Amino acid sequence: MAYTQQLIMVSLGPGDPELITLKALKALKDSDAIGVPTKSSDRSFDRSLTYRIVRSLMESEGFERPIFPVYTPMRFREEDWQAQVETLYGAMEEHGRVCFVTLGDSGIYSTVYYLLDRIAKQRPELYETCDVIPGVTSFSQASALAKRPLCVGESQLRIVPLLDKEVPTTTVYMRPKIGMDIDAIPEEGAMVTFEDLGFSGEKITKGKIQTVRRYMTLLIDFFKKDPHAV
Repeated sequence: MAYTQQLIMVSLGPGDPELITLKALKALKDSDAIGVPTKSSDRSFDRSLTYRIVRSLMESEGFERPIFPVYTPMRFREEDWQAQVETLYGAMEEHGRVCFVTLGDSGIYSTVYYLLDRIAKQRPELYETCDVIPGVTSFSQASALAKRPLCVGESQLRIVPLLDKEVPTTTVYMRPKIGMDIDAIPEEGAMVTFEDLGFSGEKITKGKIQTVRRYMTLLIDFFKKDPHAV
């Protein structure tokens, strides 16, 4: 039987199953199988919080899907990421439409983009059909629980990894005024302009626009990736 193969990277949020988005839940329900990361070398889910979240969602929402383990030892080695990609390739050949789940938000220190970078080079046609579904971050939940804003008014938010070395930086520019000239904003990585995200008329432009046209305008200067990375 021929299957339509697709990979959807699904963010589950910071741990509470009720913090999953409707879009992420729909993707899980529409999938043919779900890949769950595990750090256990025997591929078991005994200590997997991610597995418990997925099982809780299946029980509360009344659906069932095959779950397969994706061994993720978190050693940051090329061969580990390649093995994970091969596991996903095999699952798509067997099942068709596959979700790979990750805690928090896929854009914040997640395995997702190590895998997508490899898929983009190895199977570009498959990569073009891949979807990434964002999720609630741990610091968004922490802010809500503390009842304190991460940023408000003219304050700003920084995400600082606790490392003992200099690291590349992604910069988010937001809250510009309509008519503001933003051509002078420095571009150190790969700049992308987003206008009216999630609304009718949404527009995404590679690079910078010169003048702000819409209130809901967001610019992200994504950090430069190592050009030699696989």
